[in-house]
Amino acid sequence: MNIENQKAQMRKGMLEYCVLLLLARGDAYASELIRGLKEARLIVVEGTLYPLLTRLKNDGLLSYRWEESTSGPPRKYYSLTDQGRHTLDMLNEAWREISDTVNHLISATPTTHTTAL
Repeated sequence: MNIENQKAQMRKGMLEYCVLLLLARGDAYASELIRGLKEARLIVVEGTLYPLLTRLKNDGLLSYRWEESTSGPPRKYYSLTDQGRHTLDMLNEAWREISDTVNHLISATPTTHTTAL
């Protein structure tokens, strides 16, 4: 089993949820989202984030607005819609259920030790 591949798949599955969590804190533009994800140790590149933001917008979970920037071109700020907040509430509940299940299984699993030969 390729552990790095498994970890990448788990991160990919959590990315949408993590973006919604960040936007629940307040409106943000893509670079701020990338920085927030990086601070949470979820490394994402623009080429991954922009298609996700577009899909979330097309699904009605996000809206955006353009704002002038004092340090460059205008920035596109993303925000949660009412539907996005509702979806985040459902994902929070799903996360609690998944987390409880995994934590239960971890606590019920005996620790294995490897021995050197």
